[in-house]
Amino acid sequence: MDRLGSRCPLPGSTRPSIFICLLILTASLLTYPVLRTLSLQFLSVLTGSYVSGTYSIVFVNCPNEQIARDVARAILDKKLAASVNILPKASSLYYWNGEIEEATEVLLLIKTKTSKIHMLSSYISVHGVAELGRTERLN
Repeated sequence: MDRLGSRCPLPGSTRPSIFICLLILTASLLTYPVLRTLSLQFLSVLTGSYVSGTYSIVFVNCPNEQIARDVARAILDKKLAASVNILPKASSLYYWNGEIEEATEVLLLIKTKTSKIHMLSSYISVHGVAELGRTERLN
């Protein structure tokens, strides 16, 4: 009798195993993005290599060097970037009101994590100077 009871599952015993399988599957699907990010960062630390898509460069044009320095300091104070390069006297050609215009601007090269670009762009548009142009990024 003992053998028969150990071989045959009880009538309601399949439901908990299906529930557990569904629970594990759901947990795996929900944690996949986090686990992928952590594994890529771990690989990057171990090998010292760059993982594509984790860092970006954002370009911002400023009308003068003082505004560029103020914006750069504010971005660094808020920890929205790792570093900011200020490139003075960049010549810009662009269309404005149907005509080609030329201006001298100061270019900011902002090095940041890709995950912080949305916050950085929002911060520049809200706290920046009205003369600041569009922000462009490279991955």
